[in-house]
Amino acid sequence: MNKLILALPLTLFLAACQTAGTGANSGLTTGALTGAAVGAIAADDGDRLEGAMLGGVAGGAVGAIVDNANKPQQCTYRYPDGRTYTANCP
Repeated sequence: MNKLILALPLTLFLAACQTAGTGANSGLTTGALTGAAVGAIAADDGDRLEGAMLGGVAGGAVGAIVDNANKPQQCTYRYPDGRTYTANCP
């Protein structure tokens, strides 16, 4: 439990270091790195590698989901003459 309490501020610190719009997979990368760090800290002494791997996978999945949810959704609009264009949805 003490390791978890120590890991939470580290997670918030690492999450605050991300800059918006740095790439297509920025949420995935940030989530995976943060998850791996927290997993290694929270794991038992002999299982640090396993904790880092599991944390990285879980963090990457969560980061990708959050990154996708924060992107504006694109809608396709059609003019009366048949031309189409794509823009952010209202």
